[in-house]
Amino acid sequence: MAKIKPGKGAPYARILGVGGYRPVRVVPNEVILETIDSSDEWIRSRSGIETRHWASPEETVAAMSIEASGKAIANAGIAAEQIGAVVVSTVSHFSQTPAIATEIADKLGTDKAAAFDISAGCAGFGYGLTLAKGMVVEGSAEYVLVIGVERLSDLTDLEDRATAFLFGDGAGAVVVGPSQEPAIGPTVWGSEGDKADTIKQTVPWDRFRSGDLSGLPLDRNGNVKFPALTQEGQAVFRWAVFEMAKVAQQALDAAGITSDDLDVFIPHQANVRIIDSMVKTLKLPEHVTVARDIRTTGNTSAASIPLAMERLLATGEAKSGDTALVIGFGAGLVYAATVVTLP
Repeated sequence: MAKIKPGKGAPYARILGVGGYRPVRVVPNEVILETIDSSDEWIRSRSGIETRHWASPEETVAAMSIEASGKAIANAGIAAEQIGAVVVSTVSHFSQTPAIATEIADKLGTDKAAAFDISAGCAGFGYGLTLAKGMVVEGSAEYVLVIGVERLSDLTDLEDRATAFLFGDGAGAVVVGPSQEPAIGPTVWGSEGDKADTIKQTVPWDRFRSGDLSGLPLDRNGNVKFPALTQEGQAVFRWAVFEMAKVAQQALDAAGITSDDLDVFIPHQANVRIIDSMVKTLKLPEHVTVARDIRTTGNTSAASIPLAMERLLATGEAKSGDTALVIGFGAGLVYAATVVTLP
């Protein structure tokens, strides 16, 4: 039996650079209130959201990704030609194929980098980070670009009082590369497909192809609504607060540290009440900086963690070398948590 030669990669991997892009248009709650019966006070108290960014037609999934990635590559101090793989997590790129990652890899000027998309909802950045770490250590790529990007305004039902105010657009990216010491901990990840209906698309695309639009939701003008994201808010809230705190603790345990060792906590920016509840359940010390980027960015799904990471570093609330716990969770239901050293 022939022996397969093992790959030769780096001993460990780390995040070397981070970049983000938020669309130019800032949308306050007052705009959302034009189509739902609610109030600014209710939205802020239930979600913590004050504003969000919505993309213009020119701010496509690819365009936002390229802007964020350019910053991440520059921040990492490498050239685009050194990127060996591009991993894009998104649920809002509407072309089934080819993967948007291939267009991004080309326009960034990579040297024919491997490129593919993943669909893991709000846990997508954690999934991509785990894949990137594996590639660097295995040796199939020296540097990997991981992008979380969403145009969730395209999938928002502005007449749905439960979700109209939640979602925003944007892109966040990191470069993962070689390290001589552990800087990305073991990932605790998984899925609970029995709860898939708690967050889902309202109408599958093939219903439109079939021409059978009977029973589909209608807007106030009597037209069939475009597919949108919907969720069972209370069920998702309970799952996130109680189950994801356990996953976060498992990630700390897997990394061999305690909450006292943490400098920063960067959870998926789904709801400020979920974030605050997790902080309480995990008993995080007061010295731990907690990302609450949701207040001005909204829920950007796969983009939320890298966007929050970039903002904390840019504002000085976090610094290079800090130890951070990151956790993403959402549609699927899926989740991924790990401990990282900030770039």
